[in-house]
Amino acid sequence: MFQKRSCKERKAFPDVRAVPYTAEEATAKLDELDQADAIIFGCPTYMGSMSAGVKTFVETAARSGSPSLEGQGGGSLYQFLLFSGDKLNTLVGLVINAMQHGMIYVGLGMMPSANPPEGMQSIAGPGPGAQNRVGSFIGPMSASFQVHPPDAPVPGDLKTARLYGARVAAITTRPFKGRG
Repeated sequence: MFQKRSCKERKAFPDVRAVPYTAEEATAKLDELDQADAIIFGCPTYMGSMSAGVKTFVETAARSGSPSLEGQGGGSLYQFLLFSGDKLNTLVGLVINAMQHGMIYVGLGMMPSANPPEGMQSIAGPGPGAQNRVGSFIGPMSASFQVHPPDAPVPGDLKTARLYGARVAAITTRPFKGRG
């Protein structure tokens, strides 16, 4: 999601490089992830919790005993089929995981639907161009209603994700005391 940065985002963070991994790839590359300045987790919600692949990654990272994730920036984003779907458990689980590793978790930092006010006064809610249309503060969320790429995620959800990536980059590239 973060590979197609706008010109403005590239100029602001020319040295930032996003490398997407599947949960299985991330599990196999824990040493490489230890060197990252930030990790943004993303996963679907299955049966009210994170996917099995992401759960395996979380457990493997915890058992590895590697303290290297401590002090790294962290965040999470979500794509789901419905507006509800019991995803809050997944979101909180990923935040707790980041905290247990000593990561510095970065929230979305965007008010819900910071867009034209008429979108919030419609029974259908904010449209597909709205940013943070789902109203999350933990990280960007996107609802596709079983529509598959390239038609989903919608433009507003993609823009929210790009802005979140820029926010994580801005916060994690700031100098922090105690982080080499």
